[in-house]
Formats: sequence, structure tokens, C-alpha cells
Amino acid sequence: MERARNLASKLSRKPIVARDVYEILKRDDVQIVIEAASQEAVRQYAVKVLSSNKDLMVMSAGALLDETLMARIMEAARGSGRRVYVPSGAIVGLDNVKSAAIGRVEEVILTTRKPPISFKGAPYVEGAKIDLSSLKEPLILFDGPAREAVKLFPQNVNVAATLSLAGIGPDRTRVRVIVDPGVRDIIHEIYVRGEFGEIQTRTVNRPFPDNPRTSYIAALSAIATLRRISENIIVGT
Repeated sequence: MERARNLASKLSRKPIVARDVYEILKRDDVQIVIEAASQEAVRQYAVKVLSSNKDLMVMSAGALLDETLMARIMEAARGSGRRVYVPSGAIVGLDNVKSAAIGRVEEVILTTRKPPISFKGAPYVEGAKIDLSSLKEPLILFDGPAREAVKLFPQNVNVAATLSLAGIGPDRTRVRVIVDPGVRDIIHEIYVRGEFGEIQTRTVNRPFPDNPRTSYIAALSAIATLRRISENIIVGT
């Protein structure tokens, strides 16, 4: 509550600070709810948001790889006629990936490389008792399907879920997660191969100042999605 009030005090147009989520859901003047909290928040509130006749933007896209939850969200969205938006986040090229997936795609690989501070508190790191401060060389933490990656690194590789949803799904999308003491930025590399040809992208993102687990551009991606929703001309796939 203190953080919310502090933020509201800095804005020229003063928003109402709600006491809880349900106060928001009761308001008829709220058209879209943005989740920027955690995969658990998506599990708790996504269906309730859609059932309250509001659109939903999901930043913690890893939650959407839970097939049971995804089915409930889709059912709620269809029943209410509302939409679910998943911003591109910290990666580029999703419009081309979506286009490629219309045809046959053989391979999608996401390689994520981050500094040790970005993995502090990650379930996999804590479970494996990895001492991040002692690393001298890059270490591959994970190499496997996106569905498993988002469970082990719920705050680090939500981009893997976004890429999966845009392309060939979480079981066929391969994710490599690397902790690298030699880098300060967050690096995402995507490789896609299919009947269309090949796609290779590389983004080097600054960590978000207050949350080094994610990229600054992920927050900007949410703002860009809001602008896209409200514009009359849509550029891009």
C-alpha cells in the first residue's frame, strides 16, 4: 500500500489506490488489468479478472504453460468475450516467429545469458545450492524444454513462455539458461529454423534498476502493448 501511494503521488493524474484486487474488479470503469507480480498471481487472479468482464495483460507468461490453467483462462476469455495480451517482453522477432509458425518449423532455441545477480533466489539455484558469488566462468544452469524452464526459473525466463506461445509450443521449444559472471547485461539469443528459412536474433538488455531478474525493456514492452491496444493503426504482425 505504501509503494502504491508513493507512486500515485508522483503522477499528474492521480489514480485511485485500491485496497485489494477485488476493489478493482468491481469497478466498471476499469477495462484492463495488468499482472506484473508473479506466476502465482496469474494462477490466483487471471480467471477472476476475465470473468469480471475485463481484459488481462500477463507479464509472468510462464504461468500460461500450465495446460490446466491455460484451458481455464481460454474458457473464461471466450465466455466473457474479453482478451488476454502477452507483451513481447525482453526479446525481438516474435512477429516473424508467429509468421513462421503458420508453416512448418523444425527448431526453436532460446539461449538466455545473465549475470549472477539476476539468478539470486531462483528455485533451481537454491535447490542445487549453487554459490553464485564464487563463479569464475559461465555455467549452463539448464538445457531443455521451455515448459520445464519456466518452473525452475519463474522470474528469469518468462520470455521462453512467450516464445513458445508464439511458435511451436513449450515442449518443442528448447531453452538454454546460462549464468555468466563476465556479463553485466541480460542477453537473449533466438534461433528458428523451418521451411521459411532461418531466424537469428540477439538482444542485449539492461537489467531493470529495481529488479535485476528482468530487463528494463520488458516494462517498456508493457507500455508499448497498451499503446497498440488503443491505436487505430496497428503496425507489425
